Amino acid sequence: MRFLLDENLSPVVAGPLEAAGHNVVHVRDVEQAGAPDEKLFTFAADENRVIVSGDTDFGELLDRTNASSPSVILLRRQGSRRATQVASLLLANLEAIATDLDAGPGP
Repeated sequence: MRFLLDENLSPVVAGPLEAAGHNVVHVRDVEQAGAPDEKLFTFAADENRVIVSGDTDFGELLDRTNASSPSVILLRRQGSRRATQVASLLLANLEAIATDLDAGPGP
């Protein structure tokens, strides 16, 4: 799976995901740190990447635009978790949601 990690997640989250065979970039890796959410949304859609973020604005963008991509994983209350714990949480649940992520946001 291809992921775009938003700037509210540590770039360290990428390591375990990459080790599991996923293609992961952090917004810093692609010189998008500080970019408006709309620009990240378009970038992720163009690159066929799932956005992983703690920012609810991406869900609002999906709703407002009725876009068919990108999919978004919203992680809430991650402040007390270490980056490796966040990555483990994603990996532990990815199989259960992979089909939905590949299908993209619903109508």
